[in-house]
Amino acid sequence: MITISNLAIQFGKKPLFQDVNLKFTPGNCYGVIGANGAGKSTLLRIIAGDLSSTKGSVTLGPGERLSVLKQNHYDYEDYTVLNAVLIGHSELWNIIQEKDKLYAKADFTDQDGMRAAELEERFAEIDGWNAESDAAMLLSGLGIKEEFHHRLMKELGGKEKVRVLLAQALFGKPDNLLLDEPTNDLDLETVSWLENYLGNYENTVLVVSHDRHFLDAVSTHTVDIDFGKVQLFAGNYSFWYHSSQLALRQQQSQNKKAEEKKKELLEFIARFSANVAKSKQTTSRKKMIEKLNIEDIQPSTRKYPGIIFTPDRDPGNRILEVKGLSKSINGEILFKDLDFTVEKDDKIVFLSRDPRAMTALFEIITGHEKADSGSYFWGQTITSAYLPMDNSDFFNSDLTLVEWLGQFSNDTSENYIRGYLGKMLFSGEEIYKKITVLSGGEKMRCMISRMMLRNANVLVLDTPTNHLDLESIQAFNNTLTNFKGNVLMSSHDHEFIQTIANRVIELTPKGIIDKITEYDDYISNDELKERKNMMYS
Repeated sequence: MITISNLAIQFGKKPLFQDVNLKFTPGNCYGVIGANGAGKSTLLRIIAGDLSSTKGSVTLGPGERLSVLKQNHYDYEDYTVLNAVLIGHSELWNIIQEKDKLYAKADFTDQDGMRAAELEERFAEIDGWNAESDAAMLLSGLGIKEEFHHRLMKELGGKEKVRVLLAQALFGKPDNLLLDEPTNDLDLETVSWLENYLGNYENTVLVVSHDRHFLDAVSTHTVDIDFGKVQLFAGNYSFWYHSSQLALRQQQSQNKKAEEKKKELLEFIARFSANVAKSKQTTSRKKMIEKLNIEDIQPSTRKYPGIIFTPDRDPGNRILEVKGLSKSINGEILFKDLDFTVEKDDKIVFLSRDPRAMTALFEIITGHEKADSGSYFWGQTITSAYLPMDNSDFFNSDLTLVEWLGQFSNDTSENYIRGYLGKMLFSGEEIYKKITVLSGGEKMRCMISRMMLRNANVLVLDTPTNHLDLESIQAFNNTLTNFKGNVLMSSHDHEFIQTIANRVIELTPKGIIDKITEYDDYISNDELKERKNMMYS
C-alpha cells in the first residue's frame, strides 16, 4: 500500500502539482496518464524516493518492499544476467552475498555459524531456494533465452537489457511496483506476456505508459495528472477516456434533463462492465467499475490535437503493386521476392520480427531507398504522405516552427501556416521557436502537420505513435479509423493496429503471410503461428 499525503512539487516559481492526497491499495493497478511534461515520471520518482517533494509525504505499509523499473541500462554491466535480476530483491541479494563470504572463510567460527544459521532461516522465509528458477522464468517470459542467463550484461544489446531490468523490477513479487514505460522496446508478444502477468498481480502497481491496449489490459484505476491536479478514477484508460468524453458532451447539452443524463451514464457503465468481465484480470479487479458512482465521472479538460487528413481526390482502383521486391542488410535477408497488391479501402499493418524490414519496405516504396531486386508501381490517382520513423534529417536547420512548416506549403502566409500549427497545439509565440529545441513529441506533431498539408489519399506510417502522448495517439487513431483513403503502417501499439487495420502482411526472410483479417484474430490463429515459426526458422 502506498499513501500520499498533502504532496506538492515545485520547480522554480511554478508548482507542477500540489495538495495530492491518494491511497494505492493491494490488488489494484493504477495507470498514470497525463500530457508530456505533466509530471507522470516525477510522481513515480517521488514515490520511489529518488526525488524530494516540496511538501508532503509518501509512506508504505509496514515492512513492505518497493521495486522500481530502472532506466539506466548500464548500471549492471559486470553482473551476469541472472544476478542482475536477483539484485532486484535487495534483501535476498545481500543475504546471498553475506552467505558466500561467510562460507568462503578459512577460519569459520562458531559465531560465523550462528550468523549463517540466521541467514539461512531468513533465506528460506523469502523463498531464496527458488530464487534462481523464478528469475529464469521471468527472463524466459520476457524473451531472454536460457543461453544468455549466465552471460554478462555488457554482452547484451540495448533492447535485451531493457527486458532484464524489467525482470529485475518484477522479481520476488514486490509489495509495491513502479513501472515507467515498461513496454518500450518490447515486441508485441512480450507485451502480451507482461499484460497477462500484471493483469493478475496481487499487489500494488503504478504504471506510466502511452500504450492504451496495455493500460486497458492491466489497469483497474486511472491516475490523471492535468493542469496541476492529480485525480484518481475507477476504471482503465478507455473507460476514463470514453466516460469523460460522454460527460463533456452532456455538459455541452443544455436540453437534456438530469434524469436522462443519469440514465445515459448508467447505461454506459453497464456496457463497459460487460466488456471488463471478458478480460483476463482476476474477478476482484473486474468489480471496480460496478462500484463506481456516476458523480465520479467528470468531463476532461484535456486538449487533443486536431489531426485531419483531407485527400484532394479519392484513390482509384489501382493503388500500389509490388513485384519480386527483395532487401538485405549486410547479407542478412529482411524480405525476399515480395509480391502483393494494395486494394481500394485497404488499411494494412506490416509486421516482422525484424523491425528493419518494415522501415526498409517503406523507404523503398516512397522512393528514399533502392531495393536489391524487384519493382513497385503506384496508381496514377495516388498521392502519398510518408511519416518516417527517423525524422532527424528534417530538423537540422535553424528555422523557426512557422518557417519550417512553410517549406512544405504552397500557401506560405503566416495565418495559413499558423492554422495548421494551431491544430497541433502550437499556439501564440510558440510558432517562432527554433525547431532545434523541439522535443521528440513536438517534432512528431510537426511531421503530422506536414502530412496534413499534402492532402494525400495514401498514408505511409512507420511506427507513428513513437514519442506521442496519449492525447495525440488517441486523436491520430480516431482520424485514421475514419480516413477514406489507404493506410500502410507498422506499429507497436496494439490498440492502434486493432482499430485501424483490416489487413495484415507479415514480412519474413522466406516470403510473406498476407491475411484480410483483424489483428486480434491474426495473432490468435494457431495455424498461422506454426506457419510463421517455419518461415522465420
